[in-house]
Amino acid sequence: MIEEQRIVEIRNVSKYYTLGGETVKALDDVTFSVNKGDFIAIIGPSGSGKSTLMNMIGCLDVPDSGEYHLDGKNVFSLKQRQLADVRNQKIGFIFQSFNLLSKQSAYENVELPLIYRGLNGNSRKEVAMSALEKVGLADRAGHRPTELSGGQQQRVAIARALAGNPPILLADEPTGALDSKTGIEVMNLIKDLNNQGHTIILITHDLEIAKQAKRVIRIQDGKISERREALVH
Repeated sequence: MIEEQRIVEIRNVSKYYTLGGETVKALDDVTFSVNKGDFIAIIGPSGSGKSTLMNMIGCLDVPDSGEYHLDGKNVFSLKQRQLADVRNQKIGFIFQSFNLLSKQSAYENVELPLIYRGLNGNSRKEVAMSALEKVGLADRAGHRPTELSGGQQQRVAIARALAGNPPILLADEPTGALDSKTGIEVMNLIKDLNNQGHTIILITHDLEIAKQAKRVIRIQDGKISERREALVH
């Protein structure tokens, strides 16, 4: 593995919570890395620590110990405003529940993170429409989420994540709210994006979804218990 290819480097990360007077290790000395262009799935049951790990990768939380280098930057040394900038510029989030603004059109939902980046109107339009075109929804740009199917809403969410071309797409159970047929379509889109060079980190509890990644990382009781090549590409 070549050091320069690494986009995510997590070293000896631990996170503790106190519940009912008892200390729980949500993450226990976790170490792994992700290369540019990789597609990894992090799989684990409820309570395994995968959501906590996702929050660390997404710069939504900080650990009690350990290091996280994202695209060459020591994330855990940054202040909250700097972390917000990293989230906006380095990570495209794809959520199970889509998290679209119901009163905004598909275009306006995709445009939103670009406004936060400070892009001017013409640039925003070009980038947002390009992202919608990439997921096959340019002709639905003016539709609100309530006028779209679940699969189309998730495609809008993926377009929003793609806007601005962040180095990483972080997908949290991206097919969890979809029927099986639509879920297959969304996973095919995610695999296509990876084939185009996008780095994908997918969080799931579903082994069949996880096996479609190039690498599978298992997490149990806050520890990475197994790493192996995925069975399906």
